Amino acid sequence: MPFSAVDRRALMLAATDIADRAGRIVLDVYASDFDVRRKEDSSPVTEADERAEALILPALRALLPGIPAIGEEAVAGGAGETVTGETFWLVDPLDGTKEFLRRNGEFTVNIALVDGRRPVLGVVTAPALGAAYRACGAGTAEKRAGGGWAAIRVRPPPAEGLTVVASRSHGDPARLNELAEGMRIAERLTVGSSLKFCLLAEGTADIYPRYGPTSEWDTAAGHAVLLGAGGSVALPDGEALSYGKPGWRNPEFIARGAP
Repeated sequence: MPFSAVDRRALMLAATDIADRAGRIVLDVYASDFDVRRKEDSSPVTEADERAEALILPALRALLPGIPAIGEEAVAGGAGETVTGETFWLVDPLDGTKEFLRRNGEFTVNIALVDGRRPVLGVVTAPALGAAYRACGAGTAEKRAGGGWAAIRVRPPPAEGLTVVASRSHGDPARLNELAEGMRIAERLTVGSSLKFCLLAEGTADIYPRYGPTSEWDTAAGHAVLLGAGGSVALPDGEALSYGKPGWRNPEFIARGAP
């Protein structure tokens, strides 16, 4: 389903409002003495994940009637919608549940629209940090901090060396060291959730290699933000990371800012 730039912008604004409302639910639970349960894959889930998704999915379906909205918790519970076309929403209502449990603030609400196997729109909000990121096409990436939105873009590779960002929970030091051979590395950061994509998009970091497991709802929104800021997300062989794969699972990938 082709979307014009105007359509994508309007949908992005609406998705931002939905993500903000879900973020307030997440913060309400974050401030409480919440329970933690385990899903079949042993990953943690809380009331925040479930309540936020219960708000997001119906709101997205009302926004684009007939377009499936795929949420992490619905799929985990066996209630995920069937996708027959190449246009659908992907939602992670609480990306970085482990960071949520650690209470370090590095968790996000992720909403993405996929069309033609690529994320054409993405909203990432970090409610505990008071920040948000969004994009709906090349050159549209924005960051909100302190109440206003400002354009962001990836930075050129710094002369002093690259900043590599890795997962706090799923890092692979040996593989990272292998990748770094032949590169000038100035700094290494560890960050939770899809904020890693956003650090590249805003020009704080330069490369994010991911060797651990991810699902498509973990990456789609951040991927869209990075594309909107001039970056890329590709498999080790250079093929662009695509969406709508069986089981919603991603292979290894490398996200980059400027080439």
